Amino acid sequence: MDKTISIVATGDSFITQRLPHNDPNLQKLRDYLMKHDVRFTNLEVLLHNFDVYPSATSGGTWSAARPQVLSDLKWLGFNMFAWANNHTLDWCHNGLLSTRKYLEEAECIHAGAGINLAEASQPRYLDTPQGRVALIGTTSTANDWHRAGAQRPDVLGRPGVNALRYNAIHKVTKEDLARLKSIIGKTEINAKRMLDEKEGFAKKQSGFIVGTLHFEIGEPGTETRMNEQDAERIRQSITEASRQADVVLVSHHGHEMKGMDKDRTADFMREYAHMCIDSGAHAYLGHGPHILRGIEIYKSRPIFYSLGDFIFQNDSVEKQPTEFYDIYNLGPTNTPSDGFDARSENETKGLVVDRRVFESVVVSFNIFQGNIKAINLTPISLGFEFGRSRRGRPQLSSVEDGVRILNDLQRLSNEFGTVMDIKDGLGIINI
Repeated sequence: MDKTISIVATGDSFITQRLPHNDPNLQKLRDYLMKHDVRFTNLEVLLHNFDVYPSATSGGTWSAARPQVLSDLKWLGFNMFAWANNHTLDWCHNGLLSTRKYLEEAECIHAGAGINLAEASQPRYLDTPQGRVALIGTTSTANDWHRAGAQRPDVLGRPGVNALRYNAIHKVTKEDLARLKSIIGKTEINAKRMLDEKEGFAKKQSGFIVGTLHFEIGEPGTETRMNEQDAERIRQSITEASRQADVVLVSHHGHEMKGMDKDRTADFMREYAHMCIDSGAHAYLGHGPHILRGIEIYKSRPIFYSLGDFIFQNDSVEKQPTEFYDIYNLGPTNTPSDGFDARSENETKGLVVDRRVFESVVVSFNIFQGNIKAINLTPISLGFEFGRSRRGRPQLSSVEDGVRILNDLQRLSNEFGTVMDIKDGLGIINI
């Protein structure tokens, strides 16, 4: 590649409202995005007209939007979409297939979900005058049945997401493990697991297994490790993409955290991000927890552990299924607003009162001959101060807000040794 490819990336686009094209704040943001060859976002809604069956459980909110919002995202300039996340199966397989249909009809480059595992895990390519860019979409936050299934000669594959599973090992002292075994042994908590092992329906593992919880003797704490089978499949996709494209981007949606610190990534995510770069990815684009996480420069390539939100309108989903109302002891005469008010206790708790959810950055960088010399960070604000009707729509931040957002991001990046220069409300990381 002897030409420079410019890339701009955002976090989650949980869009449920139409974007007014005559909004001057959106127009300024659009002008900025359109200066780049590659314009990425994570699509965190299912596209349909509420003519598909809802799942019994969801990723938190049964995420859905009318298909027309896709035209607004394209108007903003986005030309690469990931859509593997914890909401991809909120509306069962038909919700996934409907979203896929609208993405295809709009001629979008999209990755991370599909009609089977081969399609969900395949790289998708954007051809620009400057070169070819590959996108691989992955998620670690998904129910087990959300995983796409591999096609066999005699059985169809299953629609789903390109999932990265992980294993959590809970370390306890020898004495605590003995006490735990004693307590469990006096109950029937683990009876089914033990019977499943005896009858061959569950695989025996090292350590002590309670249901799906894995305990071992060691320094007290919890370690998470990426699933090697999934990691190897993704590694192969990255290797394939690096042979077919000039630039490879890996998108990863993950809510998993270190302890109860939402702004700190789980152990396996760092392991996974390094694997992606080692395998040939030029950048790791993380999102999921709805807040920013730190930035690491690994082997001169950026790892964005979470880019936070770009659009966040999850309290404006038009309709919700019965199971949503059941959570809050509401009935058939209640409305979505009743449910959202109950969830937030009239907007006194939860995501709606967390300013971090409604502040983020847009990152941009140029790639020339595989090298990145600098990363530009442009803060955005999503209207935290507005009510539900306007909250969640992005605009470029003021200088004052920008400095505060970037200072917080610098603090989160300190553990990775990343240094950010901040001036006039904008940031730059020199590599």
